[in-house]
Amino acid sequence: MWCIPPKQNAAFVASMEQVVQVYSRPYDPARPVVCMDEQPKQLIAEARHAIRTSHGEQRIDHEYIRHGVGYIWMFNEPLGGWRDVRVSDRHTAIDWAQQVKALVDDPRYAQADRITLVCDQLNTHMLGSFYHAFAATEALRLANRIELVHTPKHGSWLNIAECELSVLTRQCLARRIPELATIRDQAQAWAAARNAAQAGVNWQLTTDQARTKLKHLYPKIVE
Repeated sequence: MWCIPPKQNAAFVASMEQVVQVYSRPYDPARPVVCMDEQPKQLIAEARHAIRTSHGEQRIDHEYIRHGVGYIWMFNEPLGGWRDVRVSDRHTAIDWAQQVKALVDDPRYAQADRITLVCDQLNTHMLGSFYHAFAATEALRLANRIELVHTPKHGSWLNIAECELSVLTRQCLARRIPELATIRDQAQAWAAARNAAQAGVNWQLTTDQARTKLKHLYPKIVE
């Protein structure tokens, strides 16, 4: 028996099925599943004050002033109805390591044996990033508390944190905002409201469904 698949498809399928299996795990506070993702947000100020027409409509000038870029970090535990949003002005391996350390040391996970962290394949999303940011003893402690699960290349849509970032953007940040502090305050208020409402995620895709709906991606076995 031999197969002739495109190698990229085989890698995609293997990674996808691993992520879907992780999502099918029952809730276990000792081994929580947390999804993380980040996105840039341009800091933009108005060049001119908005005006209102006689009909009450707001008119905004097309010109704007750029104030750099901020980065929004989303950590979401789908089965726990919990998310944490943080904002920074940098996006490096050290920043990722510091953000994950804050997750590991969060009182919510004090009793957890290990956190399964779902993230994309950005080159900073590696256990080695801990060693860039911390002394070896601390880096090893963090690495032992994290199980990294990567979504496939070009398959970041499998990351539930990406869905949460989309909701955050549409409900809270879909406008011009000039300062990091404003983004931070409003994003954290949004997260607190979502947590209080215990907004969860109803993930539908199973391994069997993937093998049907994405059949064209699976290697063809020739006997």
